[in-house]
Amino acid sequence: MLSFVEEKIRNKKYAKLLVALLYSALFLVLLFSFIAEKVNQDLSDSMIRLHIVANSDSTQDQALKYSIRDAVVQYMQENMDGLENKKDATNYIKTHLSELEQIANNVIIQEGMEDYATASFGKFPFPSKQYANIILPAGFYESLKIEIGSAQGQNWWCVMFPPLCFTEDTQGELDEEYMSILQNELSEDEFSLITSKSKEGEVPVEIKFKIVEIFQESKIKLAGFLKQISSNE
Repeated sequence: MLSFVEEKIRNKKYAKLLVALLYSALFLVLLFSFIAEKVNQDLSDSMIRLHIVANSDSTQDQALKYSIRDAVVQYMQENMDGLENKKDATNYIKTHLSELEQIANNVIIQEGMEDYATASFGKFPFPSKQYANIILPAGFYESLKIEIGSAQGQNWWCVMFPPLCFTEDTQGELDEEYMSILQNELSEDEFSLITSKSKEGEVPVEIKFKIVEIFQESKIKLAGFLKQISSNE
């Protein structure tokens, strides 16, 4: 009889321990999810990205993508250089969306191809991406998106605002001018995260970055899965 009572007490202790562990795990999941959402929201609130999607992965379609990229980046350098904050940059892009779309289509005409490019502005999913000595975690970012033809080919990304787009992938480090632009636009924590510089006594940015990456990539996959389901209905 005593052993039976002891067994029941032991089982209750294990059950309480299991419940405590489950609640702890749920708390950590919610905490990490909150961190991931806040970091992504803060970064998205501070920058605009450019996303160009090729018609296909053929050599010709990929070459066209880069020609459109060059034309759009040149337009940005000539017309958006004086914009001082994200709000102004957003307004400029929205009011010149048809012009940006026409720039892409002019390149297609010049190349003698029959595709048609469409430009849109909104929040779109992005994977983790490194630009020289900064790295942006996966997540949903506001961006100018230019889709060429059926838009089934490889993408090209850059940071449109602050103006960090380059016509060639940068192999070295961004110089002080561009790093200063980023520091002015981002909070100290955001800047530390994308440059992988931890402050003493804080959670290492590598760990924080991984938390953001895991949760945001899961969110992107879930959004893609739900979109596929809705399109099949």
